[in-house]
Amino acid sequence: MSLKPIVLWSHVTGPNPWKVVSILEQLGIPYEQKYVPMDQMKKEPFVNINPNGRVPAIEDPNTGISLWESGAILEYLVETYDKQNTISFPAGTPEYFHAKQWLHFQMSGQGPYFGQAVWFTIFHPEKVDSAKERYYNEARRVCGVLDKYLQTREYLVGDKFSYVDAAFVPWFRIIPAITGDTIDLEKDFPNLDAWLKRLHALPAISKAFKIQEAAKASQEK
Repeated sequence: MSLKPIVLWSHVTGPNPWKVVSILEQLGIPYEQKYVPMDQMKKEPFVNINPNGRVPAIEDPNTGISLWESGAILEYLVETYDKQNTISFPAGTPEYFHAKQWLHFQMSGQGPYFGQAVWFTIFHPEKVDSAKERYYNEARRVCGVLDKYLQTREYLVGDKFSYVDAAFVPWFRIIPAITGDTIDLEKDFPNLDAWLKRLHALPAISKAFKIQEAAKASQEK
């Protein structure tokens, strides 16, 4: 029985939906993206899907489930559609829990700190150097955690690419353009930089960001 396309509520520039796109592409799950303008996210009809008014959210016609929060969506996708554990791990194994550990670190550490670095650099109406410094320092700390851990590993969990590796990529695509030379991944975090280059070389991740760039170009016309 063929799968019906999952509806992914998304945004062209926001990082979090592109975690989901990477996993959908990796698992070969059909999907349809619906881009929500920023000024419509906290209004109906989208708040009926996600009361928090943020993307991503999904509606899966194959199971009848609607879900929001990117981390929850990634876990749902691999537990529902990756029965062979190609990018996940068997339930109850140490790797299964280690994957959750790293996903929680991405959601509680990388995403919020990188997001605030973006906010105070671009969107905040006042220049607050102390806030920028705090979040740049936290971004560097997160980079340091990953860099040290990746000294002797190619991927975060086990010896293979998994969904938690993909979860970190979109924010790292944004932060260098925000921080400039303040955070030099290649110079200061070589293990992290090498890991990101390995991930970008994977077909599903490469395709996800080609889709993003095409969507950006289309909206800019």
